[in-house]
Amino acid sequence: MSDTPTVLVADDDRDILDIVTFRLERSGFKVIRASDGREAHELAVKHRPDVVVTDVMMPHMDGYELAKALRSDPATSHIPVIVLTALSQEEDAARAFESGAVDFVRKPFSPLELKARVQAALQRR
Repeated sequence: MSDTPTVLVADDDRDILDIVTFRLERSGFKVIRASDGREAHELAVKHRPDVVVTDVMMPHMDGYELAKALRSDPATSHIPVIVLTALSQEEDAARAFESGAVDFVRKPFSPLELKARVQAALQRR
């Protein structure tokens, strides 16, 4: 069994998904990818990642719904969720936290900041 933390990244924008995956892998994380919220939920249940990084605006299940679904399932309720989004209003951040997210990161994001926030989420587990 590997000690490398696994991060599930969910974003329907392929370019963003590629960039986030590349940055997290370069930071030493194993990455599982999902292109929508429903796929992310299924992968989270199956693989039990150490952290989930999700966009908000996605088809089938948005990032808020994903965070709520993960929180409500005892099998995944311990997984920290970080919302990574272009939404930047105070209400968006409040809704993310109300949905169960542990952090809120605005796009465009700093790769160093994202790495630090994932590491902080891992320490809170």
